[in-house]
Amino acid sequence: MFDYPWGDFALNLLVTAGALVVFFAIVMAIAHLMNDHSIIDITWGPAFVVVAAVSYLMSAGSDGDDTRRLIVLALTAIWGLRLGIYIGRRNLGKGEDPRYTALLRSRKGRPLIPFLVKKIYGMQAVLAWIVSIPVQFAVYVSRGVDALVIVAIAIWTIGFLFEAVGDWQLARFKADPANAGKIMDRGLWAWTRHPNYFGDACVWAGLFVLTLGSPWGVLTVFSPILMTWLLTTFSGAKLTEKGMRRKRGPEFEAYVARTSGFFPRPPRKATAEPNA
Repeated sequence: MFDYPWGDFALNLLVTAGALVVFFAIVMAIAHLMNDHSIIDITWGPAFVVVAAVSYLMSAGSDGDDTRRLIVLALTAIWGLRLGIYIGRRNLGKGEDPRYTALLRSRKGRPLIPFLVKKIYGMQAVLAWIVSIPVQFAVYVSRGVDALVIVAIAIWTIGFLFEAVGDWQLARFKADPANAGKIMDRGLWAWTRHPNYFGDACVWAGLFVLTLGSPWGVLTVFSPILMTWLLTTFSGAKLTEKGMRRKRGPEFEAYVARTSGFFPRPPRKATAEPNA
């Protein structure tokens, strides 16, 4: 029960690290030619598809259960490709994101390539490799489909729907000129201020559960924890809300008062202003 092909897994980690280096080097070259380094945002999801595809091929002929291997590949690919397509449709043709323009301006004469690797592409590659470790681990689990696999798919599905539907609702809201300057507080956005981030966290929780066909899979729990931290604190909700407070002020504060910050729940009723 506790047997696990650690040698095969270690080799998989090495090969996927190399694949991500090549992948992000290509992305960096394309971004440099386009003079738009914000295209790396589009490649975050597809980077995990690269890892999943390499891991699926590397685990062929191993003791990893073939159905589990296919489920891991499919769930990762569906999530990663949808995310890449969504961000691509949203961002392409709009010029470089001001965040990246400001970052490049801070280079102040330092060599370009080492700067880009350290500040943008290398960091993304390392994070993608670390977060993807459950995907790499799960393809070598020999246990067949069981109740935990069904639980994993259910958690993943909830997360995928929250993320995809939340993104769709927000895109429709922004496309309507009548909503210019307004805060999106409808649909899933009435239940959580970040349905896309909550969904993303659930997706990675589901992928983690796929590792639990081996008792050693619990060691990869750092991945969904890290992803949730990234989404809520490091570069996700915290930065988004900072910008919303600056742009929307009291209107956003009222939205915060009635809407959950992460875990979905029914919106609170607005507090009536006391009579003067």
